[in-house]
Formats: sequence, C-alpha cells, structure tokens
Amino acid sequence: MDLRNLFSVLFGIKVETKEELMKKFLIVGLGNIGSKYENTRHNIGFKIVDEVAEEHKVTFETEKLGDVATFRFKGRTFVLLKPSTFMNLSGKSVKYWMDKEKISVENILIVTDDVNIDFGTVRLKAKGSAGGHNGLKDIQEKLNTQQYARFRFGVGGNYSKGRQVDFVLGEWNKEETSQLIERLPVSAKIITSFGTAGLANTMNAFNGK
Repeated sequence: MDLRNLFSVLFGIKVETKEELMKKFLIVGLGNIGSKYENTRHNIGFKIVDEVAEEHKVTFETEKLGDVATFRFKGRTFVLLKPSTFMNLSGKSVKYWMDKEKISVENILIVTDDVNIDFGTVRLKAKGSAGGHNGLKDIQEKLNTQQYARFRFGVGGNYSKGRQVDFVLGEWNKEETSQLIERLPVSAKIITSFGTAGLANTMNAFNGK
C-alpha cells in the first residue's frame, strides 16, 4: 500500500493524485442569492449551473460561501458552485473553493450574463477584463489575474440610458422565458465540453451560437 492509500485508510481522507486534480473543474455560476433574484437576467449563471445539475441528477448542498454540487462525466469531476456572497463579492467564494478543491485557475469557468451580447447568444473567452461586470471584477481582484475562462450568456441590451441595473435585475419577459427552454440545454453542453474537449474546441463549437 502506497503512502497516499495508507493516509486515506488511516484518516478517512481521499488524497487525490496530480492526474486526478488535472481532471477536476470548478464551474461557477454567478448570481444573487434569494428568491427575489431567482428569475432575473443577472442570475443566468445560477440558472445554467442548475440546468447542468438537473441533467446529471445531482443536488446542491449549502456549504461555506456557496451552494455546491459535484458529479463525474467522462472521467472528469465537475464541481458546480453558486456563490452565496452576492454578485459583487463572488471572488471570495471562488478563491475559497479553488483552494479547497485544489483546482488550478486553468480549470475554472465563470458563467455570467452580458448585456453587450444579443439575448441567447453565447461567447467563451480564455481571459479578458471584467468589462464593467462587478462579479468578474471581484473575481479578478481575489485571484489577482484576468487569466481565467469565462462563459458569457447574452441577455441583450434593451434598456434606456442609465437603466442597466434595473434591466439586469429585472425578470425575463415571456418571449425570453420561452427561448430559455432551448438555450439552457445548449449551455449545459458547453459546461461539459469545457471539461472534456477543452476550452479551444468548445469555443470553436459554440461561440456566437
């Protein structure tokens, strides 16, 4: 019995190998906690990771700084996270779970809304600025890097000047709600593709669609 297995037997703690850690991914859906925000545009990150959890038949458990669900798919481990810190403090939760699960920054994907993209259009990027998004801004500050993958779901920009906050914190209209039924499963496929096919292949397959 090697030292890793001996440690597991003696202390009841699984010690993951370097190879196992490389196949573990942290998928963070950004949003605000509470029923009043549940169906708002700003909470599309929560809604997308909820879709992934439902498809893979796992449930979220309330843990430190967030709700967490874990599943395995094609030899990869996916840790789904919905931070409980509110949008503007998302970085604290992301950093905590990255460290706890020993997941490198290359294996995290942040799922968020974007008012600069047409409704329902998806765009993945390997890095970039926060683009005025307070959740991404806090993550960038806590991780001290812009070098993390993000999955932006377009919510459109159908609002008048000075009304952006009201728009993103507003609820989906009937037409958007109807179209989300089709867009959410596509978004769930993007999540698993990120872990199994890699970011570059996923970008080529899904960006702009």
